[in-house]
Amino acid sequence: MTLVSDHDNDALNPYRVNSRREVIALLRSIGERNQLVRMVINHGVDTIVTSILKIDEANNTVLLDCAPTAIMNQRVLDSKKLSFETVLENIRILFTSPAAESCIYENLPAFIIPLPESVIRLQRREFYRVPTPLTTPVSCTIPVTVDGVTTEVVTTLHNISGGGISIVDEKKLLDATQGLTYKNCKIDLPGSGIITVTLQVRNLLELTLTNGKSINRIGCEFTNPSNGTLAVVQKYITKIEREQNAKATGLG
Repeated sequence: MTLVSDHDNDALNPYRVNSRREVIALLRSIGERNQLVRMVINHGVDTIVTSILKIDEANNTVLLDCAPTAIMNQRVLDSKKLSFETVLENIRILFTSPAAESCIYENLPAFIIPLPESVIRLQRREFYRVPTPLTTPVSCTIPVTVDGVTTEVVTTLHNISGGGISIVDEKKLLDATQGLTYKNCKIDLPGSGIITVTLQVRNLLELTLTNGKSINRIGCEFTNPSNGTLAVVQKYITKIEREQNAKATGLG
């Protein structure tokens, strides 16, 4: 699952809870059940596991447990945007905060963030992102037109969901400007079929591999996909999940 892109995904607006009372109730339930919360900082580079310690309604704040190391705590405090993810009763809960400050709660260090204005309650299965197998890579061919000349850039999928894909652009040939649209992109899903989609760039993550090479991982959203396209995507996701479950149980 991809946190950073999901929070800004307009397709998730129907699942956004804007009621202050409901937001408080959801966060309080997460805290009372001692549910672990994944915090993503530095645009997805770092992740820590935290928990909700207290909801302060009077001050519109949320208190969170600190990271295990001082270095990670400082990275949290230095981050300009924090993304959070957890699960409550099999429903995925997402929310964000512009920043965190340090504080003391019950004589121990803690973080304090503003009460989120909204929380996403995501139950739709098709937005669950499935990593594509390394043994059977999935290609996505993207037509790129420059000065009237169209060339095809072949990329590899990192993951896929009913809402979009994350692709690996090893040679950094694609313009990854947020909001840019690529039409007539072809994704070859092994065992399920080839689909043609329009992709809109949602986010970019530059990664450095162990060999020192720098690559781009680009998160893209499907733009107005047809029902037939979504059916093929879901068929592929189901196929991958079955294969993963079979391996996990020793039947694959």
